[in-house]
Amino acid sequence: MKCKYHPKREAEFFCASCNAPLCKECAEQGENGEYYCFQCAMLYSVSEGVTSIKNKLDEVIEKKAVKKKQWGPFQYFVIISSVLILVMWGVIILGGQPAPKGTVDFAKKGRVLLFMVDGAIKRYAHYEGNKYPEKLSNLVPKYLSLGKDQLFYLEKLSYQRDPRIGYHLSVANPKAGEMNVILTPKGIEYTQPSSGGA
Repeated sequence: MKCKYHPKREAEFFCASCNAPLCKECAEQGENGEYYCFQCAMLYSVSEGVTSIKNKLDEVIEKKAVKKKQWGPFQYFVIISSVLILVMWGVIILGGQPAPKGTVDFAKKGRVLLFMVDGAIKRYAHYEGNKYPEKLSNLVPKYLSLGKDQLFYLEKLSYQRDPRIGYHLSVANPKAGEMNVILTPKGIEYTQPSSGGA
């Protein structure tokens, strides 16, 4: 008898599902040791996969049912006690202090503004195709949360675009004796303290 798919070859096996004669090349051995044609082998593997998935789902459902049965008064006591302990520690640690104010006095905290604006420039570059803003006011309000009445704070900073590395950002008039911080896309640079100040 000749192979169903290769009429010039002798059949050595028969498909266990459709009984088609198969040569060595066409016969595929299943996990159960029987031989199948390609189509029946595919069907067999899919049905075995579905069966194993169904068995695993049944196991998971059984395990969940067992876990639900294990929940009792002791477990609820442990959870409630843990929550109460966390609340108590929160009260002890925070001590009823009011939440910090949402605004910062940038007139006194120049470096806070410096790092805040640097983060906004990096977000701008990320979302605008690795381009840097022409001026700092371009960051507001999408990348820097400042009101129109606060834009004058940006004048306290010195910003220059640099075609080689991206930009230089620093405090415009550092205080006398204070190390000036210059931020660039490559990191932080420091300059010697100025003898004069604002």
